[in-house]
This record gives sequence, C-alpha cells and structure tokens, in this order.
Amino acid sequence: MMNRRQLAPILAALTLATATLSPVVLAAPAVASADAEEKVVYHINDSANAIAAMRNVGNHIDASPKVKIVVVTHSQGIDFLLADAKDKNGNPYEPIVQRLKDKGVDFRVCNNTLVSRKIDASKVIAEASIVPSGVAEIGRLQSKEGYAYLKP
Repeated sequence: MMNRRQLAPILAALTLATATLSPVVLAAPAVASADAEEKVVYHINDSANAIAAMRNVGNHIDASPKVKIVVVTHSQGIDFLLADAKDKNGNPYEPIVQRLKDKGVDFRVCNNTLVSRKIDASKVIAEASIVPSGVAEIGRLQSKEGYAYLKP
C-alpha cells in the first residue's frame, strides 16, 4: 500500500495530464453525421469571378448532387445577375444562372448595393432574389443555418 508521500507525484502527474488534454478535447470540431445535409454559401463580390464561381458551383453539384447551395452577391458581384449582363466575351450570364437555378441553386442580391449604386430592383434577373444585406445574409446563413462558406 502506498503512503501519501508516494501517491502525491502520481496524482500531480494525472492532474497535469488531464489539464493538458482537456483543451484539445474541448477544441475538437464537431463532426457532422454522414447523413447531415450539406449546405454551402458561395460569396461573390466581384463579377469578374462570376464565370469561375459558376463553374465551381456546377462542379460542386456534380460531385455532391444533394448539396444545398446559395450564391450571395454584393458590391460589384451583383453585376452578372442584372438584366442583359454579359461576360467579357459577350456571352450572357442568364442561361448559366438559369441552368444552376434549375438544379436548386439560390441566387441572392444585396439591396444595399442596389441602393448605393442607384440600380432599380427591376434590373435584377428573375432567377435571383433580393436580400436586405449581402454580408448580413452570409453571416446569417453561416451562424443560424449552418452553411459552410466558400469564396471562389
């Protein structure tokens, strides 16, 4: 049988080991279950990236057909969701947006941007909806609805 003097170093070592491991265990990220819904918000604030972003979204859907994707735009990123918008080669964006919309992608345009740039809401294509604030929408989707964030 051990006396207190022999037991003290063992207890000290156990206490140190527990204190050292606790933060690691507490900081470990939660792992979603295999059947959890995959939800992703794509953030676009520059329409120069719109074609690459739409390609990313399409590839994402091809790889994960059940994914729920929301594309949130603000600042110069709204331009590809305006009527008659074309890429640098003169190709309209709307057919690409329509194809992705048909696959369940939601497109959202920042009203603050429309107001600050004096763009009438009627200029936004039918495939997109208007939200009060693009950045607030991204924050809400992440914090309240569990969306992962991607910035192409």
